[in-house]
Amino acid sequence: MGPITNQNDALFAQIKSVLDQARQQVKKTINHQMVMAYWEIGRLIVEQEQQGQVRAEYGKQQLQQLSKRLTDEFGKGFDTTNLRNMRRMYLAFPIRETLSLELSWSHYNVLARVENSAARTWYAQEAVSQSWSVRALERQIGVLYYERLLASKDKQLLTQEAANKTAPLGDSPQDYLRDPYILDFLNLQDKTYQESDLEEGIINNLQKFLLELGKGFAFVERQQRIRTEDGDYYIDLVFYNFHLKCFLLIDLKMNKLTHQDVGQMDMYVRMYEEQKRAHDDNPTIGLILCSERNNTVAKYSVLNESKQLFASKYTTTLPTEEELQRELEREREHILRIQEQRAAYQSTSV
Repeated sequence: MGPITNQNDALFAQIKSVLDQARQQVKKTINHQMVMAYWEIGRLIVEQEQQGQVRAEYGKQQLQQLSKRLTDEFGKGFDTTNLRNMRRMYLAFPIRETLSLELSWSHYNVLARVENSAARTWYAQEAVSQSWSVRALERQIGVLYYERLLASKDKQLLTQEAANKTAPLGDSPQDYLRDPYILDFLNLQDKTYQESDLEEGIINNLQKFLLELGKGFAFVERQQRIRTEDGDYYIDLVFYNFHLKCFLLIDLKMNKLTHQDVGQMDMYVRMYEEQKRAHDDNPTIGLILCSERNNTVAKYSVLNESKQLFASKYTTTLPTEEELQRELEREREHILRIQEQRAAYQSTSV
């Protein structure tokens, strides 16, 4: 291959890159203009209703007539269902400037169905910052990602977030961990499996697990060996969080949480701190993923006070929204009881 051919290849690659970027930008611009147009249509429909001219039955007939005329003029995409979706989108995002160039009409169609405005805003922000696909966004909403994060917080933070309607991610490990973790994508619902199968399933579905794990996590190693003078130890899964700037050690347990599990993870974290943590890393955190929590162990072990050790329940089936809400409520009540007991103890010891 001669120098002219090499030069042509390089030139072709550069031109191709320019055209690909231009096409992506055009696609993004067209998408954003479509979102803005649909938002504007929703606004016009809502304003017509607010003028008092649209009663329920009349409004239904009006949308049907409007749908027919728009379809005749502009083609598909303007049936009554879509017009109602545009109306819903405007009501969910009434401030035009809050619409993001990064989100498609399909994203907004999903977001508009989230009734809680704080949750809706948070999901929109995360969809942009994490580049969630529409399918990923649907799953995170379906498994109550936002609510599970809030359920893992203490009373003071919950009150503050409820007042400020801010995103529930801060600078501490608690802000990035949740309970429970939904691992339905492992397809272990109807199978008898061991911890090794659970680990294998996570590795085979690593992208989905990272999505469930949350913001900023990257996979480091499986069964990472820690050498000591008395023998070798193996940590099931190791991740690194680039926002927290720390390692996350995960120990998978098929059983209900025990104090032995807590002691083992405490040892792993201490060894990791000594052997693996770099001088500019924040303290290592350990997460025990177990099939069932044990509130007694959580209360009377180092889990209660430690800022580096955590335990969460996992489930391999996708619970209904009602089941998940009940689980979150139980977890929230448990956290609040612990906070109240801790506050009472501190006040009596002063």
